[in-house]
Amino acid sequence: MCGITGFIQWNRDLTQESELLVRMTDSLSNRGPDASGTWISNPCAFGHRRLSVMDPENGAQPMHALQGDTSYTVVYNGELYNAPELKKELLQRGHQFRTQCDTEVLLASYIEWGPACVDRFNGIFAFAIWDGGREQVFIARDRLGVKPLFYSNAKDTLVFGSEPKALLIHPDVEAAVGPEGLAEVFIVGPARTPGHGVYSSLSELKPAHALIYNRNGIRTYAYWKLESQNHEHNLEETAAEVRTLLQDTLERQLASDVPVCSLYQEDWTPVPCLH
Repeated sequence: MCGITGFIQWNRDLTQESELLVRMTDSLSNRGPDASGTWISNPCAFGHRRLSVMDPENGAQPMHALQGDTSYTVVYNGELYNAPELKKELLQRGHQFRTQCDTEVLLASYIEWGPACVDRFNGIFAFAIWDGGREQVFIARDRLGVKPLFYSNAKDTLVFGSEPKALLIHPDVEAAVGPEGLAEVFIVGPARTPGHGVYSSLSELKPAHALIYNRNGIRTYAYWKLESQNHEHNLEETAAEVRTLLQDTLERQLASDVPVCSLYQEDWTPVPCLH
């Protein structure tokens, strides 16, 4: 996993806020012990903590790209399992790549297809992209919400991060828990209601949702939802399809430029629970 954070503020010189950004980023060091990076260009500030999996030498973030006169910057936590297929299509469309990491594929996908890029992604992700041409930030979370993402929109500032503690470092985010937050902790817990951030000033970007923030304000929307369809396969066809899907899933998730492993305990003894 990695950790992402940042803030966007339209009427403030963010180049004077580098120390704040570093503190927010460093609070996520447990998510990304391998590297750290920050970037500020008014009105946007991004921070990233990296756990290196793909192309450790060249996949540093925040990552930048230039298309014509338009600049793009991304911070990303996750993995695109269909990155090879996307990269092949993007190469055919004229894009060039300087790394072997899926971060660059994700950014090029946004440059090519805009916010609709999420419709093409097979993976787990939470990312933010600064689009210099549109002067907006685009944030999205994977379909099942495997990767976390929280945000706060207060005092004309959008603050986001992989964990609440990063956002709470920002002075515009109040560390207050109201009745609803207490109910989340003591009644709903240990799970949370989707969309809630426990703290009054925080919201969770729901699974399969995206967020666009520009000078006109903030907009969130669902880009995907699970649909019920008639099951028309017989038992044998169903078993074959499930096997194919599981095989494909396992093979895609083993892609890595660093060693991978699995954990196995031969003598497993259940631990009794105390009630």
